Amino acid sequence: MSHLYLIGMPGCGKTTLGKRLSSTLNLPFCDLDVRVEQREGATIPSLFQHGESYFRDAETRTLKETATLSPAVVSTGGGIIIREENAHIMKESGKIIFIDSAPEQIIARSDLSNRPLIGADAQRIYSLYEARISLYRGCADVTVENNGRADDAFACLLAAAKRLMDIE
Repeated sequence: MSHLYLIGMPGCGKTTLGKRLSSTLNLPFCDLDVRVEQREGATIPSLFQHGESYFRDAETRTLKETATLSPAVVSTGGGIIIREENAHIMKESGKIIFIDSAPEQIIARSDLSNRPLIGADAQRIYSLYEARISLYRGCADVTVENNGRADDAFACLLAAAKRLMDIE
């Protein structure tokens, strides 16, 4: 068995759906952003104050460590796929599920003010989505839509995870 990595835009539901998935599959849950903060002893916004590259280095280091741990459901940061190295690490140590939410859905249901690359400009979601969508699709083993009811998205996520893990 290997990790199940959840990728997608900030606010797409990776953490919420991931916690529920881990509980249902009886696997540990790992929020990669939380692990980065613990490992670095600093918050994500404070790491970004040193520049995005500084944060991405910390994120990659943490991902490498996480990849060696026991199988878990891993909720990643929205920009994890920016570095090809990260996609390779995830592919080598697990399966990748892209949780795809339309930008207008993310804006409607999320408080994005604490997100370093978005801040008070919720419209920035559209440009980030446009810049990242091909990267998400390119490295995902499967895509799950999260544009409606959370229970519907979870049912699709659970079915996808079971297929990827080859369990009933």
